[in-house]
Amino acid sequence: MIKKIERTKKALEKNNYEVYVVNNVDEMKEKVLELIQDKSTVSFGGSMTLVNSGILDELRKKDIKLLDRYKEGLTGDEIANLYRETFFADYYITSSNAVTENGELVNLDGNGNRVAAMIFGPKKVIVIVGQNKLVKDLEEAYDRVRNYASPINAKRLNRRTPCCETGYCLDCNSNDRICNHYVVTYRQNVKGRGIVIIVKDELGY
Repeated sequence: MIKKIERTKKALEKNNYEVYVVNNVDEMKEKVLELIQDKSTVSFGGSMTLVNSGILDELRKKDIKLLDRYKEGLTGDEIANLYRETFFADYYITSSNAVTENGELVNLDGNGNRVAAMIFGPKKVIVIVGQNKLVKDLEEAYDRVRNYASPINAKRLNRRTPCCETGYCLDCNSNDRICNHYVVTYRQNVKGRGIVIIVKDELGY
């Protein structure tokens, strides 16, 4: 795994990403809080990596304007507006469904707001990934995203999709389908915009 992390880090840096490798969740949180300036506007994408790691709780304590999609009492329209405000944020924090050893970010989205913000809008994008999301190539990434991450997320969200029963993708046409936008980011065009933090631990799906 150490060699895989080293290869992935080198490839990401070649693709214009700023990369940090940390040993655990606590070090990851320290790095994120260090990277984000006070008084800035911060948004984040839906991610179990962020929820389970506790980084969102730390952000809520920081002197920033947090576009908090999980704030209690928000209406559907208010959440949709937060998604749009995200494009003007200083920082956008998210995870990736998979990262290849060639330095490619691979993501599958339902609404597309997460991948849209990763591609364009926020000044800086911080991508947090556990070592469990590192894969050899795009073929392995596609398999991981379609047959592991999507089914387990669909089940978590109580969606009525065939994959919740089978545990793998059947390429359904369900209205509850969450895998609508498959995006491969080969390279970050603006040097310094994309920041990847690799955690030497398992995080998220």
